[in-house]
Amino acid sequence: MTSLPIPVQTVLLLAASNVFMTFAWYGHLKNLADRPWYVAALVSWGIALFEYLLQVPANRIGHAGGFTLAQLKITQEVITLAVFVPFAMFYMHQPFKLDYVWAGLCLVGAVYFIFR
Repeated sequence: MTSLPIPVQTVLLLAASNVFMTFAWYGHLKNLADRPWYVAALVSWGIALFEYLLQVPANRIGHAGGFTLAQLKITQEVITLAVFVPFAMFYMHQPFKLDYVWAGLCLVGAVYFIFR
């Protein structure tokens, strides 16, 4: 992966970490709904470990490669929406909402302002 450009490394690692984050934060609503909250919390913490094992290097690589803190955060938010929408639709069986499009357009604006 080190042969890839730093922005690509950063985005790929952040995307992978976000998949784990999304399952840690929301997967228990489907899979552990019949279990006590503390069981869901422990399982989520276990999943979140893998998120952090990818997210921390992603941010370090990106920051060392020239991303500002704000650019890393906005990049993460764009990735969060890009991961969350398919997760909500295909895994949690939620309907597509036009609000996802509007949120995405707001993030396009955020990307513009933070990267200009």
